[in-house]
Amino acid sequence: QVQLVESGGGLVQPGGSLRLSCAASGSIFSFYNIGWYRQAPGRQRELVAAITRGGNTNYADSVKGRFTISRDNAKNTMYLQMNSLKPEDTAVYYCTTWSRSDDYWGQGTQVTVSS
Repeated sequence: QVQLVESGGGLVQPGGSLRLSCAASGSIFSFYNIGWYRQAPGRQRELVAAITRGGNTNYADSVKGRFTISRDNAKNTMYLQMNSLKPEDTAVYYCTTWSRSDDYWGQGTQVTVSS
């Protein structure tokens, strides 16, 4: 069973930056797709960014040019660098990794963008 542990969330002012980290309990990221989702109150969970096993990246239109997803396979860790944060980025952020047969999720970390 793979466990994912997120860190790096918090309160930041509009225009600020945060970097989320997601550490896996095993060497899985080099074999699986990885991604970050978020869920704001009263809204459905949405994909923020993802990297496929083959290395292709995709981003939600709302975060393109501001967020960057990356991974360090040697550290079994994935990241989400978030710049130019806006109040509408406020949500619980979840990391996930998946293959055709299974998927794993972190517990979520709160990001609040407010002055």
